[in-house]
Amino acid sequence: MQHDAVTERRNNIAPIPFEADAPFLKIVGELPRELNGVLYRNGPNPQFESPGAHWFVGDGMLHAFHLENGRASYRNRWIRTPKWLTEHDAGRALFGGFGRKLPDAPKDLTDGGVANTNVIFHAGKLLALEEAHLPTEIEPGTLATRGYHNYQGRVAGSFTAHPKVDPVTGELVFFGYNAAGPLTPALSYGSIDASGRATRFERFEAPYASMVHDFIVTANHVLFPILPITGSMERAMSGRPPYAWEPDKGAYVGVMKRSGTAKDIVWFRGEACYVFHIMNAWEEDNRIVADVMQFEEAPLFPHPDGRPTDPDKSRARHCRWSFDLSGNTDRFQQTYLDDLTGEFPRIDDRRAGLKSRHGWYACANPKLPMFGALSGIVHVDGNGRRLGHYLLPAGDTISEPVFVERSKDAPEGDGWLLALVWRARENRSDLAVFNATDIEAGPAALVQLGHRVPDGFHGNWVGAA
Repeated sequence: MQHDAVTERRNNIAPIPFEADAPFLKIVGELPRELNGVLYRNGPNPQFESPGAHWFVGDGMLHAFHLENGRASYRNRWIRTPKWLTEHDAGRALFGGFGRKLPDAPKDLTDGGVANTNVIFHAGKLLALEEAHLPTEIEPGTLATRGYHNYQGRVAGSFTAHPKVDPVTGELVFFGYNAAGPLTPALSYGSIDASGRATRFERFEAPYASMVHDFIVTANHVLFPILPITGSMERAMSGRPPYAWEPDKGAYVGVMKRSGTAKDIVWFRGEACYVFHIMNAWEEDNRIVADVMQFEEAPLFPHPDGRPTDPDKSRARHCRWSFDLSGNTDRFQQTYLDDLTGEFPRIDDRRAGLKSRHGWYACANPKLPMFGALSGIVHVDGNGRRLGHYLLPAGDTISEPVFVERSKDAPEGDGWLLALVWRARENRSDLAVFNATDIEAGPAALVQLGHRVPDGFHGNWVGAA
């Protein structure tokens, strides 16, 4: 049974080999009339099969669902990065995993960027993101690729797929790892104001080279988690895993005031763990509180000698980190809030960096043998207590749930959740629309596609102007 579940799951990781436009999609139920805008979703969709390539490094493909006055349409396009264009012209793969060129690739080919992880809208620009390259600008309606966006030359190198927008100032805060080159311990940090102007960019050294997928921003602080999926050029050069799980390195989190500089960073220590995604964080009583999805051991990456990590420990659970800013300790606390396997946490983004009372994440069905398949949604309050729990029919899986507020001045949590659902038996996808505070009622509307959208990473809603 385990084998069947895994096989079924793999069927939705495989890429789709086409771009399409579907102007009128079938809708089951009724789309809320207030939902006017586009849900953009990004994810890996390799143009060509490449030997030994990690799922994380497939070419980016954008999927756009346009909702307007109760109607829905769909468009998907590959992001035409320099790598995609060169491989398209060659008619074959030229890169393996993590920027590694295949032996017969042209010597002058250097850019392995895939722009496959997230898609955000800030200062009037739609940007496709991954964590090793600059943002790629996308034309909103057509999904045409406009090329790298470097903020008038003020930003260079790697740029996180998880920048944070301050809901009060509109400022975009970002960082990058491998900032001094591949598999280096340097990080960059910067900010873009609400008009799209780069106002800050600096670099500093972390305790060791780590895959830093996400970071933490509150009203007055920025936190950089350095967790032991370590990067090693020596390993990479000798044919061993460039990224590997090394728990002996321990967990570090650097805390910096947003008004300060990298010289002021205070490093806190914690139990070895890994976190891909932050739900939210805020300040209270001279502490910083951060809710994260924490793994005891990293999934998807092996030990340095190639041994896999323990699957029972390689599952994420909702966990609260607490940092005492009084200077009494350099340890941070890690407290699990639930035992349910979950990932892709989201909030009402109007409360980003501020204390929030609502959160949602995709969860696994504990009754099914396949823990890796996310097959439901959990709604939690500000202390992690479950307010609602919805599970899909057996075999179906769900993507990141994206919150959309009912109106700009609606109370926190008043709105909808949009999530892509893969229907295993029919091998196609639905866009499910839930009432965000009543997910147990199931989807209020389903937008039905005739094909599947492969499992992907992140997306965001861009409301009609």
